[in-house]
Amino acid sequence: GRVRLSRAAQHLRAALHGGLGAIDPVGQIIPAVAERWLVTDDGLSYIFRLRNSQWPSGDAITSGQVRLLLLDNIRRLQDTSLGYDLDKIVDVRAMTGRVIEINLSSPMPEFLRLLAQPELGLVHDGQGAGPMTGVRDEERARVRLVPMQPGMRGLPTFEEWEVNTRAVNLSSMQASDAVDAFASGELDLVLNGRITSFPLADTGPLSSGTIRIDAALGLFGLVIRSEEGLLAEAGRREALSMAIDRTTLMQPFNIDGWQSSFDIVPRGQWGDVLPEPIAWTSFSIEQRRSEARGRVEAWEATSGEEARLTIGMPNGPGSDLLFRQLARDLSAIGIEATMMEEGRGADLELFDPVARYASPRWFLNQFNCSIRSGPCSAEADELVAQSLSAADLTEKATLLAQAELELQDASVFIPFGAPIRWALVRGGVEGFAENPWGLHPLFPLSEPPI
Repeated sequence: GRVRLSRAAQHLRAALHGGLGAIDPVGQIIPAVAERWLVTDDGLSYIFRLRNSQWPSGDAITSGQVRLLLLDNIRRLQDTSLGYDLDKIVDVRAMTGRVIEINLSSPMPEFLRLLAQPELGLVHDGQGAGPMTGVRDEERARVRLVPMQPGMRGLPTFEEWEVNTRAVNLSSMQASDAVDAFASGELDLVLNGRITSFPLADTGPLSSGTIRIDAALGLFGLVIRSEEGLLAEAGRREALSMAIDRTTLMQPFNIDGWQSSFDIVPRGQWGDVLPEPIAWTSFSIEQRRSEARGRVEAWEATSGEEARLTIGMPNGPGSDLLFRQLARDLSAIGIEATMMEEGRGADLELFDPVARYASPRWFLNQFNCSIRSGPCSAEADELVAQSLSAADLTEKATLLAQAELELQDASVFIPFGAPIRWALVRGGVEGFAENPWGLHPLFPLSEPPI
């Protein structure tokens, strides 16, 4: 079946099913099943040397197996946004017993980060490549994770390595239950907090722990799911984006340093080639709302209907706060908004994934027509596809910048700014750090201090 993992499942898979590389606590790429790699000067070939490591069964991990497992992972990710991210892979070859070569259609500086994603972890006969093994504790609905011995991981083994290692007990629970369990001392670490649950962490004196916020890279806004009625035309979809006051939108959350944005691709992701800014972003909020209200009123006059929309969001106090702000902004242009539970067919839905790697292509791939319900841009998809084989960096950037303009013209998404990810971390927990990717490896939590 196709691989679409929840955030909790990604954390578990990264611990049990290592890939060629892994992500460390601060978000850097480190060796995992591969002990080292080199990249050819043209950036088109990545050559990995595997460690002399074993599956939990004791069988050696070989390059032939790794090649087949990677190809299988890539096949299972087809028709997902991550599948499109992997489109630059042309060929995977097993060389001698412990060498793998991956060839790309054009250079991709962020390729190692992409390869370290949990979905590309290696599983052989139902067993992962580590660095941890897991045992389900059915009674307590959790997984107990313990480090594999160093020799199995292709590392020098040493006396008493187990003495300082700790097991990591992993549970999946609702945000409110997790915050309560943290406050009562039952949990040391809560991961994967989103904006929808943020007020839970922010209330009450959690003196026994600290809120840690990732300066996450990704998307945060409303994705448009309907192309009917009021939303049938791009200009009216754009009117919704014009109505939203991004300077006050997040004030109720009181998050220091949050960055708002009008763009799908954050401006900092572009190099020398920058797409033209959207014309109305230089207008005052009053000017923007006046123009937007005109478009809504013109539709009401011709359709004979009143402007109403539904917005889908997960249940949570953060959703309630955010919806209140959005409803206020939309009512300023004559639209009545109602909140619905996400996944129930709302006209618009909250969309806040964290980026897998830093490139305009990741942002653009999230709106590919083949994985979307709602308006999209075949022209944008075609430009992104052309960029895959563009060897010249300026040509590649120009194609991607044109793709963003096509998506903006199609008004498929209403950006707010950077996504919010938070964690609760008890003092004394070693091996946790904020990072822009919202993924926090579990293995370092178990490791002995060096």
